[in-house]
Amino acid sequence: MTLVFFSMLLIIRLDVVFQDAPPIPPSPAQVAIKLSQSGDRSYVRSIRTLLSNGSFLLLVITYGINAGCFYSLSTLLNQIILHYFPDAEVETGWVGLTIVFAGMVGSVLCGLWLDRTKTFKITTLVVYLLTFAGMMTFTYTLDLDRMWVVFVVAGFLGFFMTGYLPLGFEFAAEITYPEPEGTSSGLLNASAQVFGVAFTLGMGVLVDRGDIRVSLLVLSGGLLLGTLLTVLIKSDLRRQAAGHAATLLADGPTNV
Repeated sequence: MTLVFFSMLLIIRLDVVFQDAPPIPPSPAQVAIKLSQSGDRSYVRSIRTLLSNGSFLLLVITYGINAGCFYSLSTLLNQIILHYFPDAEVETGWVGLTIVFAGMVGSVLCGLWLDRTKTFKITTLVVYLLTFAGMMTFTYTLDLDRMWVVFVVAGFLGFFMTGYLPLGFEFAAEITYPEPEGTSSGLLNASAQVFGVAFTLGMGVLVDRGDIRVSLLVLSGGLLLGTLLTVLIKSDLRRQAAGHAATLLADGPTNV
C-alpha cells in the first residue's frame, strides 16, 4: 500500500511539475526536428521507418543481448555463486550490490565520456568488448575459491555491462534521427525484455542441472556475437550532422 501511495504521488508530481517539452528546443538538432515534422506524425510510420534501418536493427539485437545477459545474470546470481561458495549467502548479496553500484558509476562515466568525445561507435564497441571480457573472466574465476576475486571481477563486469545501456540509447538516437527518441528507446527496451526472458529461461535450465559454467559460457557467447554485430553497425551520426548543419545555417547570414 505504501508503494502504491508513493507511486501515485510521483505520478501527480510529474504531471503537475514537469513540462511536456521545454519552451525553447535544447539543440539545433531538435529545432530541425520541429521544423521538419508535423504534429500528426504517425507512430506506425515511425516504427516502419526504424525497422527498415539496418544499423538500428543490429543495434536492437546487440542491445537486447547485452541487457538480456545482465537480467539473467542478476536473476540467477544467487544460485551461481552458492554453487561455488555454499555458505556465502551474505557475500552473494554484496556481490549483487557491487554489480549494481559499479554499473551506476559506469553509466555515468560512459555517458560523460560519450558526451565529451562523440565517438559513438568506437565507445560502444570497446565497452561491449570489455563486457565480454568481464563475463569470460567471471566464468573462469568462480572456481578459484577466492571471494575477493569474485567481488573485483563482478565490479568490472557490472561497470561495463550496465555502462553500455545509456550508450545504446544515445547511439540509437544518432542513427535513427529524426525519428522520435522515445520510439527507438521503446524498441530497445522491448528487445531487452525478450532476450532477458530467453536467457533467463535457458540459463535456469542449465543452472538447475548444475551446468553453471556452461550457462555462463552461453552468456559469453551471446556477448561475443553482440560484439561482432556491433562492428557491422554503420556510424551514421545523423543527429550530429543535422545539428552541425543547423548551426552553420544559423550562422550563415552573420558570416556573410
